[in-house]
Amino acid sequence: MSNELVKIPQATAKRLPLYYRFLKNLHSSGKQKVSSAELSEAVKVDSATIRRDFSYFGALGKKGYGYNVSYLLSFFRKALDQDELTKVALIGVGNLGTALLNYSILKNNNTKIEIAFDIDQNKVGTKVGQVPVYHMDELEKKLIETDVQVAILTVPVPEAQPVTDRLVQANVKGILNFTPARLNVPSTIRVHHIDLAVELQSLVYFLKHYPSEEA
Repeated sequence: MSNELVKIPQATAKRLPLYYRFLKNLHSSGKQKVSSAELSEAVKVDSATIRRDFSYFGALGKKGYGYNVSYLLSFFRKALDQDELTKVALIGVGNLGTALLNYSILKNNNTKIEIAFDIDQNKVGTKVGQVPVYHMDELEKKLIETDVQVAILTVPVPEAQPVTDRLVQANVKGILNFTPARLNVPSTIRVHHIDLAVELQSLVYFLKHYPSEEA
């Protein structure tokens, strides 16, 4: 990530990919300018928040005119390092891991799952979604060889921490954790947790207790 992102609130940083995705769609459709109200409707973030997010980067638009789509797209592409390819490793080629390897959206951004690992001999030595699968015994060696610094974790819960310890030893700097386990890592490692069960339970709770409120 660029140094600019380090200086902004984390909540703002998490919204930047949403803005970038919508701006790419606008640019593809030939639209030349967009208002904060239009952005708000598309990404479901209120206009005031969008204007505040953009203000961290200086004058990105003009009052009464809106934002130039091409300029914003170019700006956020650089802010999100979209001009550079980020190589990713996937650890655990089970049902979820296989789905992620075949997930076309991951191939449309400048992130690429370069390599995958599993212990299943029926998968080792094959390709899933055009990604080569190696045995877990080769984890550290292959990660260091390919200079992969981001990993997606889709292993069974009991294996999550031991595998994470190995990722740390292999110089991985960021982990996208799809397991329910809460990982212990050094302060230099960034972990983002995606717990599908918790998100589903949260959704059901809000449907039951806040049925008439807008999200």
